[in-house]
Amino acid sequence: MKSSSTLGFQHSFEAIRRAGHPVAQYRDPTALLDCLHQGSDGADHKNLILAALVREAQSNGPGGDCALTLMLLSLWPGLDAVRRRSLWRKIGTPDEVASEILARTTEAIRGLDLRRVTRIAATILRNVERDIIRMRQREDRHQNLRSEIDPDEVPIDAGVSNPSASQNLLHSDLARITGKDAGLVIRVAIDGFSQAEVATELGLSEAATRKRYQRATRRLRTGLQEIG
Repeated sequence: MKSSSTLGFQHSFEAIRRAGHPVAQYRDPTALLDCLHQGSDGADHKNLILAALVREAQSNGPGGDCALTLMLLSLWPGLDAVRRRSLWRKIGTPDEVASEILARTTEAIRGLDLRRVTRIAATILRNVERDIIRMRQREDRHQNLRSEIDPDEVPIDAGVSNPSASQNLLHSDLARITGKDAGLVIRVAIDGFSQAEVATELGLSEAATRKRYQRATRRLRTGLQEIG
């Protein structure tokens, strides 16, 4: 007997098939994945299948989640290679790397512009690995910056004894330079929360939060240079 989740997935797959694109010729998800992983069909045909799955994954249709899952499974050999290289580069623990790859691949599929892409699988895999490496480089730069600060040279704040008052003053000073994203900078750079955690807190996507944080830190650097 098939479980309700298996039956639900099959029903969603049937909805994708009924859409009339290249997926229609495959009777079940296993046959489709066999074609994508080791089938004799050419690269162009496989790319058409991936394009159809991406469109479904980006839609609000009944097959959206199923299409996203099929995309992740179809990319798994390449994603596993990205995972192994990321571990070799010591980007994070196995769980951290796997979670980061899953999140970034999902985001890449949902946001892929098919009008600007020739080879879908190669583009997604390249972008995911590039973004993970850049993330680690940013974290390393941030860590190096913190390690260069001599604790003995940090001045004692004799003017403000109330922590909440100090936080309000910091927010006010940052707001003058970075604008509305002062709170975001404080949560990440001061309070130590990850951008993903702050994204959830603010109800934003991680990509949007990352862009806003980068924009705010650029304004902050510019502002500090002008002051200096």
